[in-house]
Amino acid sequence: MPASSSGVGLRSERGPILLALMLSTALVALDATIIATASSTIARDLGSFAQVPWLFSAYLLAQAVSTPLFGRLADVLGRKRLMLAGVGFFLIGSVLCGAAWSMPAMIVGRVLQGLGAGAVMPVSLTIAADIYTLEERAKTQGYLASVWAISSVVGPTLGGVFSEFVSWRWIFWINLPLCFAAAAMLLLKYHESAREGDREPIDYLGAALLTGGSTSMLLGLLEGGTSWAWTSVTSVVIFAVAVLLLAAFAVHALRSSHPILNLRLLRRRVIGVPTAVALLVGVIVLGLSTYVPIYGQGVLGFGPLIAGFALAAMTVGWPLAATNAGRVYLALGFRYTSMIGASFVLAGTALTLLLDEQSSVFVVGAFTFVIGVGMGLTAVPTLIASQSSTTFSERGAVTGVNMFARSLGSAVGVAICGAVINARTTAAADGTPAGPGLMSALHIVFALLAVIAAGLVVLAVLMPADHRRDQPAKAAPTDEPATV
Repeated sequence: MPASSSGVGLRSERGPILLALMLSTALVALDATIIATASSTIARDLGSFAQVPWLFSAYLLAQAVSTPLFGRLADVLGRKRLMLAGVGFFLIGSVLCGAAWSMPAMIVGRVLQGLGAGAVMPVSLTIAADIYTLEERAKTQGYLASVWAISSVVGPTLGGVFSEFVSWRWIFWINLPLCFAAAAMLLLKYHESAREGDREPIDYLGAALLTGGSTSMLLGLLEGGTSWAWTSVTSVVIFAVAVLLLAAFAVHALRSSHPILNLRLLRRRVIGVPTAVALLVGVIVLGLSTYVPIYGQGVLGFGPLIAGFALAAMTVGWPLAATNAGRVYLALGFRYTSMIGASFVLAGTALTLLLDEQSSVFVVGAFTFVIGVGMGLTAVPTLIASQSSTTFSERGAVTGVNMFARSLGSAVGVAICGAVINARTTAAADGTPAGPGLMSALHIVFALLAVIAAGLVVLAVLMPADHRRDQPAKAAPTDEPATV
């Protein structure tokens, strides 16, 4: 599909492809929110409350670990093939979850859904980078980001309605028409150019080492402090295995001609810095997504719906800023755009330090909206900068690494913020933190997020200067781009 096709909207020539990417993204976005409100109902029907956390951990692990692998395989095997595989994984996983007869069967289905998400997220962003010019990509990102904003509101509502009035199984059955529609549009409308030359070999050893090391690291971060103590033998062994496998992978990747993940790319500032930015974005977003609703309920005393409003403001600010980020980075460049965005994130996280027991939920929403605006001006332009600096044959790998870094950051955020909260609060009957120390613990979490946001500003300053603001940026994105 040539990049010169006019228009970015859904009615343009490339509109059906964009719609397919949005539908595929909706699978992931809905699945990230819709199951939360129905998890207790699922556990009651399947008879295993102890395994409920694995409904989330299994999905997150599978998605995070597979993301860099699918990103690289999209460069080797083709975007369309990997995108269809991701939708297929999601379809099979949804069928298994919807028909689940036990909690282990449900967890297996969640793993398959996680694998689907691990393919859909990096490959959809890579396809968008392939078919749209630099000038158009921020608008495209705005369309994709809006899916997350809508899902953050619709997902929990549908989950509650299905589990209370119909059946929790419809949480997963609803994915089937989305899968079929997305796959049909990709098959009919997305035509990938034939690849010239021999196909690069697939690095199976590197994939195995990266998968094993990443799984161990993420498992230790997600389950440490909850399923086992941080200082336990289990925790030490898991992290030791992770370090050994990841070290072996790094040695192998640097020696291999065609590694599954080219670590040499990270030496380039225009790729290494955005990857670090994605890591910190993951920490901040996870911290806010977890503890702003807890603040709204446990401190301000609101119900889940009102407390969720404060967080929804961030998911509104993000796509609004992402949609307009193109105008900013075309005028100022990627570096100054990300500096402005990171400053908004720092300002918003610093403002959360003013929150107390008497704060208004509207004030909380205003603060998170500022953070969302900053994220839209930071996460999106830095990703586009790294994509624009690579060739077509590297773009999927770079996108996959960026997405993996954000997932790793989310796991780190779980570990750090969870350790702070657990040390200063007690658990309520539903497992959420409570007690007189909750507000002080949240202040520490918000302070940590502000410090991390300051690190985000530093990384934005370290972004390499570019000259794209002096160019019309009309070149086809599939061509060899200029170095940023």
